[in-house]
Amino acid sequence: MASLSKLPFSERAVAHPHPLAKRLFQLAETKKSNLVISADLTDSKSLLACADSLGPYIAVFKTHVDLVSDFSDETIQKLKELSKKHNFLIFEDRKLVDIGNTVQKQYHGGVLRLSEWADLVNLSVLGGDGIVEALDKTVTAPDFPFPEQRAFLILAEMTSKGSLATGSYTQKCIDIARQFPRSMIGFVATRALGEDQAAEKEDFLVFTTGVNLASKGDKLGQQYQTPASAVERGADFIIAGRGIYASADPVEAAKQYQAEGWSAYLKRVQA
Repeated sequence: MASLSKLPFSERAVAHPHPLAKRLFQLAETKKSNLVISADLTDSKSLLACADSLGPYIAVFKTHVDLVSDFSDETIQKLKELSKKHNFLIFEDRKLVDIGNTVQKQYHGGVLRLSEWADLVNLSVLGGDGIVEALDKTVTAPDFPFPEQRAFLILAEMTSKGSLATGSYTQKCIDIARQFPRSMIGFVATRALGEDQAAEKEDFLVFTTGVNLASKGDKLGQQYQTPASAVERGADFIIAGRGIYASADPVEAAKQYQAEGWSAYLKRVQA
């Protein structure tokens, strides 16, 4: 069986069983962008300005809302409006990790009310598969208000130096994801995962962090790679942060990352 990562997004959209994955593939094709902006900003004004100015060039807007000092219902509403205006998904990088009962409350309730506005949320399986089962039950329950509009990514690998998310942990992430296809649509990882054992029509999306054209790392252990190298290793969507929003001209930087990421994607699927 041919590697699914080598198929065009348009073909993967047709075959993928999850509506949110279909939507993401389709909007990426429409916008010719596989770029995710990691908007690690600390106030609502900056966060929303970033979403508005970079929205036309991205497929996904990734947030860390616990960094936003004045996060509120108004922030949520305006972010949702911008996602519709510019046609991008919202990914909250919450990294949920706790017992199942707790993460259900963190996701569908609590002060952040993630399920109301985040199309994608990521999680860690450090505590076992109970967290995945709990979130799967939440979004597939008959009374869940956003049926088939929400999904999760499992944090299978990290780009920080010395990361312990390797080996048996990463394989466990793949094994657990396969048990819950109604809610787990992919991974945050540095490469394509699971394709060596891929079942028919199994298609995990890969989001790769640590993409930066101007730096190879920072003083706190982050290790960067280019859009081209990330896509070559299997990234479907490249996540860039400071290399864009902290640059002298974020819009021009976003355009450059968009162009290089999409060019690398086209090269991969046309090979």
